[in-house]
Amino acid sequence: MIAVPTEEGLAAGWAPTWALGRAVLLTGLLLIAAVLLGRIDLVVLAAPFAVGTAYALHRRPTASPLLEITTEDAHLVEGGAMSSTITVGNPDTVSYDVAVVRTRMSPWLRVEKVAFGGVGVDLSRAGADRPFATSVPTGSAVDLGLAGTALRWGRHPVGPAGVRVAAADGLLVSRAVITEPVRMRVYPMTEPFEAVEAMPRAAGLVGAHHSRRPGEGGELAGVRIFAPGDRLRRIDWRVSLRARQLHVAATLSDRDAEVVVLLDVLAEAGRSGGVHGAASVLDTTVRAAAAIGEHYLHRGDRVAMLEYGPAARRLRPATGRRQYLTVLEWLLDVQAESSPHEPYDQVFGPQLLSADALVVVLTPLLDERSAQMLARLARGGRFVVAVDTLPADLSPPTERGWAEVAYRLWRLDRDTMIGQLREHGVPVVRWAGAGSLDQVLRDVARLATAPRVGAR
Repeated sequence: MIAVPTEEGLAAGWAPTWALGRAVLLTGLLLIAAVLLGRIDLVVLAAPFAVGTAYALHRRPTASPLLEITTEDAHLVEGGAMSSTITVGNPDTVSYDVAVVRTRMSPWLRVEKVAFGGVGVDLSRAGADRPFATSVPTGSAVDLGLAGTALRWGRHPVGPAGVRVAAADGLLVSRAVITEPVRMRVYPMTEPFEAVEAMPRAAGLVGAHHSRRPGEGGELAGVRIFAPGDRLRRIDWRVSLRARQLHVAATLSDRDAEVVVLLDVLAEAGRSGGVHGAASVLDTTVRAAAAIGEHYLHRGDRVAMLEYGPAARRLRPATGRRQYLTVLEWLLDVQAESSPHEPYDQVFGPQLLSADALVVVLTPLLDERSAQMLARLARGGRFVVAVDTLPADLSPPTERGWAEVAYRLWRLDRDTMIGQLREHGVPVVRWAGAGSLDQVLRDVARLATAPRVGAR
């Protein structure tokens, strides 16, 4: 008789299959029939089953398979090619007859090709949520390569993944080994954006914006008499020879500015279709914030990020390429979240905005608290520009009854709100990529340099 290994006798993580049970049952029945009937031919018939089962169980596995998920997302932007690898390792001294791997994928990661065990599979018309099988030799690993397209920004999970392997000619099967999902970082696609050099007020010492303060710069302010501390290369020899006294060319300093990008995350509207589809409010907000941040950081300005919502996340102002990468990383965690409380005090209470900062507010103006926040900033003397992120092609409700009338009334009420904000001195402009803020920035800069009423 064959000694059937029990689960306690097997290595941890392995269990007998139905094939082993059938082999043992068939061998036993043949041997019992041979004894009862006295037929030696039944013993000869049972011998191959007994020998084959014993030989297969002689080298049974002792270790569970290994499973690992790795992603290559160093600089992955939405719309770009994504790739991930699921590795199945065999640390045992016997080979795995078959390994079945299955994984879950985020719906925003479209898997188009899979390579497993040297065999490529085209999944352009099928999903990646299907099992893939291959054999794993002793002391080696087999990679399941997933290739496709990242459709939307964010942190998208790859996994969890699970694997089960069969060994000993299919007589033993391992317990399911499941690994935790790995988040793939997909950065938002930066829309082309350019803006005029006009800024309401420049506060830094060095930058690209012309200021009205004298200093080292490229804009000529006039000619004056040489004073201690002036550089020799600034001497105007024509004027000096004519006046018989040293004169220097005075210039205006070039200074940097601080830009605060405020993201209104109190509400979400529209349905995201990915990089090539329709854009929701959150899509437009994140992509516009990335474009504005990239533009001003490239010019040497200081850029800060701020959320208007329950979390009130904040990114301190800084400049340079490192700040740009930090901005992109910060934008991956932006989520729309409603709150019954007023988040104004949480956002602007303990941390005061710089008086010279340009505040660009990306808001869909779906919540009355957003309009109140803009009005407070304007009354506080801040330089505020409101960017409307509500999709222009937002479809009205198709339900019968009063849905269409309510939608029209809501549109009229929203237009009235925008008009009131403009009366309070808050310019509202719809986001349209490059040149969206040109005219608005010129108006804000003109108002900042205009003399105040009642000033002496």
